[in-house]
Amino acid sequence: MTDTTGITGAQRRGRRALAFSFFAQGAAFALLVTRIPALQDQYGISDGLLPVFLAAVPILAGAGSVATEQLVKRVPPRVVLRWAQPVVLLALLGVGAGDAIAEVAVALGVFGLSVGALDASMNMLGVSLQRAYGRSIMLGFHAAYSLGGIVGASLAWAGAHWDLSLFVSYLPVVVVLLPLCLVGSRWYVDGGVESEVGAPAGAGDGGVVFRMLLPLCLVMSFAYIGDSTVSNWSAKYLQDVLGSSEQLSTVPYNVYMVMTLVGRAVGDVGVRRFGPVFVVRLGAVVAAGGFGVVALAPGAWVGMLGFTLLGLGLCVIVPQTFAAAGRLFPKASDAAVARLNIFNYVGFLVGSPLVGALGDAWSYRGAMLVPMALVLVTLVYAPSFGRGTDRYGGGHERPRAVDVGPGGSGV
Repeated sequence: MTDTTGITGAQRRGRRALAFSFFAQGAAFALLVTRIPALQDQYGISDGLLPVFLAAVPILAGAGSVATEQLVKRVPPRVVLRWAQPVVLLALLGVGAGDAIAEVAVALGVFGLSVGALDASMNMLGVSLQRAYGRSIMLGFHAAYSLGGIVGASLAWAGAHWDLSLFVSYLPVVVVLLPLCLVGSRWYVDGGVESEVGAPAGAGDGGVVFRMLLPLCLVMSFAYIGDSTVSNWSAKYLQDVLGSSEQLSTVPYNVYMVMTLVGRAVGDVGVRRFGPVFVVRLGAVVAAGGFGVVALAPGAWVGMLGFTLLGLGLCVIVPQTFAAAGRLFPKASDAAVARLNIFNYVGFLVGSPLVGALGDAWSYRGAMLVPMALVLVTLVYAPSFGRGTDRYGGGHERPRAVDVGPGGSGV
């Protein structure tokens, strides 16, 4: 059954279920990355070995994303998501349950592979639902992820504050989220997008897709270089460069996450009103301004303002990059999203070591100018966000009847 907007009840339920999936993933990922010191202590991982473990997760996640591209040719993305998310949660619990390095290596390996499948399939469903809705909704899904990240980071702080073991910290979260995700997975829908089997000649060819997708891949990498700079270096920068207290140095990342939630919560309205190209350009300029403020800040509070601007600017770029891939390849969007998702992990892998190396060799203030310059390159590629046959925003919204009908729920 469809309502007056042409959206079926199944699609509305699917949208809510998918938003909860994004929330759960944000919470799980935050619980892992914010307890790295506790993980290192529990397993006796040396400082020299820790980067190997940390790098293995995004590398395996990239492999999981590649595998998902092939898997969704045989089963719908909603099925991949239905089973990938429980594996991620159980792997998180496994990370906290062991006491030998071999055990945590296996758990992190499973976490990495399954998180790649999870990220890819979640965004595939988000892109297809956005097409079914005929207007921008992707930022809302990523806002749910940001909210989950804030909740997960808060729970991790509580666990550290009360000196709880990783297993005790993770167990209640997994016990709550796992059954809710399984129940919610009943309502996942593929928003009515044609499968790659029906794609026009050449649309699924790797060379053609990569050439056309390359600008979006670069933008994705640059955005995650910026994001990983904040997550890995904001506390050190505020304390060592700007002279803040240890307590104050923990605030910038929380401020950054809150501002990503705020920006994403209102970002879809901006895309509908002004179009994706304008929103991406504005986000790039604001983010670059944030890096500039951080680099030139005379003290901690001005630096905090810079991280606030970074959250507002960077938050719109990644969701719109996935959405643009779906518009660019309307009949091969699953493949486009899976390949684009790999560059999420490329940026994550490059960002932190890049800033660290530049900071040690040059200065951390100067190092902040590098992600600033990379984010500004997004302005060059911004027209790629407006390509394709369907655009969302005032003056660009297509009639919904093109996409959605009584049989458009994808179930």
